[in-house]
Amino acid sequence: MNFQPSGRDEPEINLIPFIDILLVVLIFLMLTTTYSKFTELQVNLPTADAQNLKDKPKEIIVSISNDGRYAVDRNLLADSGVESIARALRAAAQTGPDAVVVISADAAATHQSVINVMDAARRANLVQITFATQQTPGGQAAAGRP
Repeated sequence: MNFQPSGRDEPEINLIPFIDILLVVLIFLMLTTTYSKFTELQVNLPTADAQNLKDKPKEIIVSISNDGRYAVDRNLLADSGVESIARALRAAAQTGPDAVVVISADAAATHQSVINVMDAARRANLVQITFATQQTPGGQAAAGRP
């Protein structure tokens, strides 16, 4: 009597149920995932709290409006180019190179406008630059501005 099976059946791995489960998990993850939207950022600039300066050096106040107009020490500039701003800064800094450039930009002014003033200050050899901010409720004014 021969009790040996005539042929050996090779075990096989059935992948179809495994693929079905993976697809169900993938669909579940796709439906439950939330995607953040970073298309709109609400940014309000600038505010800060700081102590008033005790010793005030010569300040050259450069004002930047929200539409891109510049004023150096309350004198409106006709041209808004970097060279024109640099000439006005050189004229205002006749007391020496230790003058501090105070950039007082509108919160809606473009960053490029502020960069133009910083570039003009560099061209005029004025290295001390600070930014004026508005006073927060119950706080101190920044950059020596009451």
